[in-house]
Amino acid sequence: MNWTNWLRQIHRWLSIAFTLAVIINIIAMVQEKSSVWVGLMALLPLTLLLLTGLYLFALPYATRWRGAGRSGG
Repeated sequence: MNWTNWLRQIHRWLSIAFTLAVIINIIAMVQEKSSVWVGLMALLPLTLLLLTGLYLFALPYATRWRGAGRSGG
């Protein structure tokens, strides 16, 4: 598995972790037992999702910029 595929897999799992953290946050708010750590629990996966998403977004442009996207023929 190369670096890009590995990063895509991490991005997928981070999205699942973020979704679960948001659901837990909503349940805590409904029960009115919310504390600061429950609200901040979603920020770590969200931050990592932002970083990996920006990298994956910029990857085709960086490949084109380096010239690897050109057909050699």
